[in-house]
This record gives sequence, C-alpha cells and structure tokens, in this order.
Amino acid sequence: MRMCKGFYTLLTAQFLSALADNALLFAAIALLAQMNSPDWHTPLLQQFFVISYILLAPFVGSFADALPKGRVMFIANAIKFIGSLAMILGMPPLYAYGIVGIGAAAYSPAKYGILTELLPPEKLVSANGWMEGSTVIAIILGAILGGILASHDPRLAIMIITVLYLAAAIFNIYIPKLPIDHKLPKKNPVFMLLDFWYSFKALWIDTRGQVSLAVTTLFWGAGATLRLVVITWAASALNFGLEQATQLMALLALGIAVGSIVAARYIKLEESTRVLPAGIVMGLLVIAMAFVQHWQVAIILLFIIGALAGFFVVPLNALLQHRGHELIGAGHSIAVQNFNEHIGILLMLGAYLLMVKAQMPINLIVIAFGLFVSLCMALIHRHYRFIK
Repeated sequence: MRMCKGFYTLLTAQFLSALADNALLFAAIALLAQMNSPDWHTPLLQQFFVISYILLAPFVGSFADALPKGRVMFIANAIKFIGSLAMILGMPPLYAYGIVGIGAAAYSPAKYGILTELLPPEKLVSANGWMEGSTVIAIILGAILGGILASHDPRLAIMIITVLYLAAAIFNIYIPKLPIDHKLPKKNPVFMLLDFWYSFKALWIDTRGQVSLAVTTLFWGAGATLRLVVITWAASALNFGLEQATQLMALLALGIAVGSIVAARYIKLEESTRVLPAGIVMGLLVIAMAFVQHWQVAIILLFIIGALAGFFVVPLNALLQHRGHELIGAGHSIAVQNFNEHIGILLMLGAYLLMVKAQMPINLIVIAFGLFVSLCMALIHRHYRFIK
C-alpha cells in the first residue's frame, strides 16, 4: 500500500532514533559492568528510563497535540542527545539514561500520533506494520551495534550513538507540518491532569479501546523484561557473553518484524481482535525456553516467539490509535497508551529485579514469566469474547 512522501521521512527519523535508543541500552549495560555495578542495576537502568513515561504522561500528549508533531519530535530528540552526551561526560548511567527517557516519553505521542494525521484509517494497520517493522530492524541493528561496540569500549559506543541522535534530529526538521489537532484550551497543570484523566477513562470505557490497551500494556511490559531475561538466560543456558546474547535479541526482533509484516498484509483494522490467541501461544513458547540447551534450538524458538508477538501487537496497536484518534485526539491517546504500557514495564521489571536480588534460578524466572503472559492473554481473550 503506497504511503505519502512525508511518511517515509517520519519512518527514517524514527528508525535512527530507535536505533540509538536500543544501542544505548546495551552500551549503558556494558558501562555498568565496567563500573562493577550490582547485577540488579541492569533492570533498574530500564526503570530509570520508563519512569518518565508514567510521570509525564498527563503532559506529553497535550504537548504533542499543541505543536506540529515534527517539531515535538525534534525537541524530544534534542533531550535524548543531551542525555547521551551527559553519559559520555561522566554522569552515572542510571541518571543519564533517565534523561534519555524524558526525551523518549515526549517523542512517542508525536511519533505515533502523526500517523492518524498523515494517513486515512484504511492505511493505519499497514503504516503500523512499517513503523513496527522499522523499529524492530532498529532494535536488531541497535542490539548488534551496541553489543559489539560496547564489548570493546562502552564510551566509544556512546559517542557513536550520540551522533545517531543528531542525525535523527535533522530528519525531524523535514517532517511535514500539519494542522494542530485537539489543542488544549488551557495550559495550566491542573487542567492538563484533569484532561488526561478524562482521556484515560474514555479509552478504558470504550470496549475496543479497553482490549487493545490491555494487550499492548501486557506486550510492552513483557517485551522490555524479556530483553533482560534473554541476556541472563543466554549466559546461563548457552554460556553466551553480551555480544552473543545481543545477537539472540536481534533474532527475536527479526521475528517481530516478520510477524508485523504478515499482520500488516493480512489483518484488517476491523478484524484486529482475531489475533489474541497468538499471545497465549507466545507465552507457552517462552516457558519452553527453560528446557533449551542448544543455541540452534534457541534461535528457532526466539524467532517464532518474536513472530507471534509482532503478529498480535501490530493490529491491536493500530486499533488503539484509531479509537484514540476518534475519541480524544492522537497525542492524548498515545500518552494514555504510554502511561499504561510503562506502568506494565515498571511493574514487570520490578518483579524481575526482586527475583534477581533473591537469586532465583533463571529457568524458574523464565517459566514464571511465560506462564504469566499466557494466563493474562487467556483472560483478556475470554473477557473480550464475553463483552463483545
């Protein structure tokens, strides 16, 4: 399906920014290891990143809808650049990555919200497939780039990543300026909090918004935690170092890209909820990781897990954007989505952090993680069939 020219500029800017985000995670993990930080600092690093999505959620959606979204993306990328530069200059990785998280929180509502302004509803699933596919390619390359560079010199890796943020900002300048959508009549914080609460309720009350929010919240919470689980599991089960573990992550991300493309090709917006059973199967396959001891089997299993994840999240993401745009405005909708998703990430990373601190065996963590995902997806599927 052919897209407008501005969409491809957006896609390039998003790709470069996502590439830098993902490479920076692994560079920061390597930097923590170089500093002899405790193991539980790794999930804490992710928590410093995601906390901004929760705290700033009432404000970033309004910010995204109050200005042309290309300009918002430029400002957000500048904040990411500052955080990455601060890490080079010696700021502790937890705090510097937290600054990058502020930029990411502001970036997301504009990045996804602009899709509903650039494109008609019938192109949203396809556009999401492109966005998720390019993001996953960025995750693949970011994991490989971050893993390889950080294995030799974490600070050099961060310098290269900082240049990537600069390149993304340049492309942001050329994103088309579109009419401002759903601009707030007032700018005081109390009004913005009340407006966010209204948006939050509007999406959770809507039947289709409710199921898509529940699934995307679970998916992103599980996805963020799974990245760290795979690194630890690969070291334990396969004797892999960080560089090899990031290559496994790349295969998982490749599977997500393939699943996203299949979903974009075959699943229509009005049929989005048909993909829910794929999430149940995905959780069961995560449990199977605990019994894998050969890297050849691990490659196949992680690719299939990724493909199922991409297949079920892309249509539901598009459905959530469509309903959010209709009900409350694109920026507001993505801010509510980010708020829910990052609470999910924070809670699941917190649970993982506690299990690591308690020295729970990694295979037991994998089983608990996969079982939780499968049970949650089964409950969502059952509940949606009941209320449909």
